[in-house]
Amino acid sequence: MTRDAVRRVVLATDKFKGSLTAPEVTAALAAGIARVAPETAIRQVPVADGGDGTVDAFVAAGWRRVTVTAPGPTGTPGETSYAVHGTTAVIELAAVVGLEKLPEGHRDPLGASTFGLGVVIADALDRGVTDIVVGLGGSASTDGGAGMAQALGARILNAEGHTLATGGAALADAARLDRSQLHPRIADTTFTLACDVDNPLLGPTGAVAVYAPQKGASPTDLGILEAALANWARLAGPDFANRPGAGAAGGTGFGALAILGARVRSGIAVILELLDFPTLLADADLVVTGEGSLDRQSLHGKAPIGVCDAARKADVPVVAAVGRTLLSADEIEAAGFTACYALSDLEPDPARSIAHAGPLLEDLGARIAARHLR
Repeated sequence: MTRDAVRRVVLATDKFKGSLTAPEVTAALAAGIARVAPETAIRQVPVADGGDGTVDAFVAAGWRRVTVTAPGPTGTPGETSYAVHGTTAVIELAAVVGLEKLPEGHRDPLGASTFGLGVVIADALDRGVTDIVVGLGGSASTDGGAGMAQALGARILNAEGHTLATGGAALADAARLDRSQLHPRIADTTFTLACDVDNPLLGPTGAVAVYAPQKGASPTDLGILEAALANWARLAGPDFANRPGAGAAGGTGFGALAILGARVRSGIAVILELLDFPTLLADADLVVTGEGSLDRQSLHGKAPIGVCDAARKADVPVVAAVGRTLLSADEIEAAGFTACYALSDLEPDPARSIAHAGPLLEDLGARIAARHLR
């Protein structure tokens, strides 16, 4: 086969949560494709939408991993990392203060904070980074980003002038915000929030009402946190409280908007831009994308839809390889996919599908190659 006749495929999948990381998914698909169409030129481009797995996706793309020790959501120090390329850093909130960083899974809805996220941001600033992308999602706290601000030098004081403890509930006693000691490099740094929710900070669709119950908050806790965040918003910047995305990650979106001057963008759009995805599509014959579950939530800015949209703009056909799909054939077609292949078609038992996701994905890769690359 001549070089011009070589078929080129781009594998741009997200993780299969609870089963395989995004790099593991692309590797399994690649093995299956190579088994049936060994002459195919395969480019593996693991992706994420800003949630867990985002840093790993960039490291797989050749970015440098920077390891740092930072407090988890309840203050327990732990090792985490972020990705750097040139003067740009990608930081994943979930990898620092996410639910999976809770000691033994014990949730602390009133006391958990984003302080560790601020520690990681400060580390990036100290290394000379001038563009920081923060992937929001999977937060264990509801502190409005106050802990992050404290780690970056902001002083949140009570009526007696004493520094507040971290955690969302403590913000009820906040009386003054002193920004005079904020990290000096913040002013010269661009902050982008990779975020796919548009919730405001407060109210019935805000950070507390929608997300705090998932973090262990009781009905009583919800009232405490809503009042505390309303008080924090009054001090930090009430004009930012209703901005789309302010309620993301327990209100971390608000803190980043008000304290860091951040802007909110679609998570997958930011990731694909940083990975220079349009260039990767230039000579592609097929794109394969996917995630663990393709459903109606996926249609609202999740990674496979972002990849599909980019591929369609480049006039490259795209198929989905997923754990399962809850979409109808018409919905899959309307989303722009040429076809959708699910592990559940090969192994209907969910437990077995999860346990054997790697080999099953290889088989899906082989099916895709036989039907789309021969």
